Amino acid sequence: MNKMTVRDIEVSDKRVLVRVDFNVPIDAKTGAITDDSRIRATLPTIKYLIERNARVILISHLGRPKGKVVDELRLTPIAQRLSQILGKQVGVAVNCIGPEVEKSVETLRSGDVLLLENLRFHSDEETGSADFARSLARLGDIFVNDAFGTSHRAHASIAGIAQYLPAVAGLLLEKEIDTLGSLLKNPAHPFISLLGGAKVSDKVNMLKNIMSKVDCLLIGGGMAATFLKAKSYEVGQSLIEVDSIDTAAELMSQATENNIRLILPVDVVITDSIDDEAKGEIVSVESIPSDKRIADIGPRTVEKFRLGLLGGQTVFWNGPVGVVEIPQFAEGTKAIARLLAGLKATTIIGGGSTAEVINAMGLADKVAFVSTGGGASLKFLGGEELPGVVALRDKRLARSGLKKP
Repeated sequence: MNKMTVRDIEVSDKRVLVRVDFNVPIDAKTGAITDDSRIRATLPTIKYLIERNARVILISHLGRPKGKVVDELRLTPIAQRLSQILGKQVGVAVNCIGPEVEKSVETLRSGDVLLLENLRFHSDEETGSADFARSLARLGDIFVNDAFGTSHRAHASIAGIAQYLPAVAGLLLEKEIDTLGSLLKNPAHPFISLLGGAKVSDKVNMLKNIMSKVDCLLIGGGMAATFLKAKSYEVGQSLIEVDSIDTAAELMSQATENNIRLILPVDVVITDSIDDEAKGEIVSVESIPSDKRIADIGPRTVEKFRLGLLGGQTVFWNGPVGVVEIPQFAEGTKAIARLLAGLKATTIIGGGSTAEVINAMGLADKVAFVSTGGGASLKFLGGEELPGVVALRDKRLARSGLKKP
């Protein structure tokens, strides 16, 4: 990565404003954090700053409060969990901007950690307001972006603050860019990509960008229905993207021309409806009834995918192969997760719900890397520039012209 990191700047006794991604899943009934992997992923940066006597000010969003204060989306439970993990008290501010927050920051001593309240309680965060960015910037001397998962957004706390403070990457952001970048530059071959999720359109740019680099593509999830439709299969009531059928046909044609194996499901689990009470039935892809919809891949497909993965040296997985929110339609995705965990390949998990599955199954330590960004990883692998990365200082050319907060 050609951007400066927190290692390249003096942080001792500085107020270091760190954008983290603590958008963790929380149980709606109990309010308990169900997966703290995103919190743990930021520990290297936070500990680095604490050890060097910085005054650490963490900023994050949680959920989608749409500019309103929502008590269920306050960050107090996250501060409590972080305190437990760090073995050190993490303070919580009443807001993320304003006089009271400024007073809380002024009382920080070297090595202290303060978590500000949910950024998205202010609509100015998502609109990228310069005034909001300036208000945040006034709280720090240095800005560190360690929130890869939201770096594809040009939000005030992602790209805006970097206009007013020296801006560098955190250790997690650096690791994300280096690891995902290796897939584009020098993956060990055979390089296999397993893609699922609902939409082809979400992954078109990434597919086009990696098509010249992969040796094998495995397609599952809701997007498989669009590929099957492009091959003139009956897919019943499955949700397909009509506008993406031609794109799927084009991608399959490119795969053939470039000697890339492209493996589609051969059997699927079908159902009448997608709900907790729904029952599934396994059928071949040639026998999908017109009144049913695809909810998961079947056992023959799992075996076909297993054979396709054998011998792979690099494997990238993004997107579940079934409706993982419904237990009876999550079996295919769980089977794939177990297969990947048993490979000797360098296996990289592309964030989002795929990462949640790996973490929930306790398999994160069985793969090489689990990205914290679903959408961000797709954008990056699609060759798009991420606003949160572009805004950081270049290593060789320290950016000048910072505005006063």
